[in-house]
Amino acid sequence: MIDFNNTEVAFKLKSNKELKNAKFLFSLIRRPFIVHILGRLSRLALKIHLPVDWAVKPTLYRHFVGGENIKQCFHVVHRMAKKHVKSVLDFSVEAADSETAIKQTFREIKRSVVNTRLHSDIPFSVFKPTALTTHSVLAKASSHTTMTPAEQMAFNSFMQRFDSLCAEAQRAGKPVMVDAEDYCFQRAIDRATEAMMIKYNKKTAVVYTTLQMYRHDRLKYLKYLIDLANKHNIIIGIKYVRGAYLEKERRRAKEGKYPSPVYASKAETDKAFDEALQISVENHSRIHIFCGTHNEASIVKLMEYMAEKGLPNNCPTIYISQLYGMSDNLSFNAAKEGYNVVKYLPYGKIEHVLPYLIRRTEENSAIAGQTGRELIMLKQELKRRKKKKELKKESKKESKKESKKESKKEIVNRKSKKENRKSKIVNRKS
Repeated sequence: MIDFNNTEVAFKLKSNKELKNAKFLFSLIRRPFIVHILGRLSRLALKIHLPVDWAVKPTLYRHFVGGENIKQCFHVVHRMAKKHVKSVLDFSVEAADSETAIKQTFREIKRSVVNTRLHSDIPFSVFKPTALTTHSVLAKASSHTTMTPAEQMAFNSFMQRFDSLCAEAQRAGKPVMVDAEDYCFQRAIDRATEAMMIKYNKKTAVVYTTLQMYRHDRLKYLKYLIDLANKHNIIIGIKYVRGAYLEKERRRAKEGKYPSPVYASKAETDKAFDEALQISVENHSRIHIFCGTHNEASIVKLMEYMAEKGLPNNCPTIYISQLYGMSDNLSFNAAKEGYNVVKYLPYGKIEHVLPYLIRRTEENSAIAGQTGRELIMLKQELKRRKKKKELKKESKKESKKESKKESKKEIVNRKSKKENRKSKIVNRKS
């Protein structure tokens, strides 16, 4: 059994300064009121174009983001790879709101997909479908209403970009993951991803879909995907997450007067998540698994399912993942035992990444126990290092004392030998 409480392994790459910065951040994040105020101020600053670099870059940005561009991420990628933890570079633009912004974002995502071909430590690429078109187009395509000619044209452009990224992933020989989005957009994204899997996943999983397991229809959808794989003789790639828009989905369902698409309790979500992993391992010849979770119990269950099936720790079709800057105890301890582990490494300029950072801090603040666990681990490691330093200092002190004793003893021995020699000389003369 893996010891996920081994903080020495978890934080081996972090300096004391980095650990103290992380401790400060999680101490703030655990207070919902402060997170709420900071979130509102940050959104306002973005809206009126106030500079926030001075406050964000040395704190949140440094801890959760790899850099402003792909090249700046390499030092983090190579650093983690030394401990057998790989990376997924995520251009963290939350949404595009104009054709110009969409085109720019698409070009950057394409660069990140091409980049995987050049680096063995980056085994996947990823993109958010909302970065490839507007919200209104995706919402309309997901509804049962007819699109206007302009909307249809915009959706066709979305599909062309989608296809282009999948084709690039195939050329790179590295899979691309399609992130899940809000419920009101997901129907169109599911259909698009299915079409790309049928097209590209003939021999291996080039295209991965994402299942948000807080949605109560996702187990049924998983079974549909298995049928799809058998029907078309393809491999399905699936990234499993619990889901990131819980309160928004409940609020939107209430406002729209339709049943909430998400489970009523976390326990139901946890059960569905673990069941999906079990089904996937049982069908591992048809499903390649990317398990994105900070939940230790789910990771342990996945490892148990793998062992029951006789799958090795480093099974090439199963990956475990956490976000960069979080749950290092899970990532680095699992990697040490030979499991395939990757960190989701966001990148982008502060003004682009800030909405992502705000959302992450709000999610962490809302997740019961998450920030508390991070803080406990950080405090334990700082305490362990302090104790080790004190023991080292004490050992050095003792060593110095012993050295002095030995020196004195040596002096006494020399004097004694000298006296003995003198005594022998005197005796001979007499």
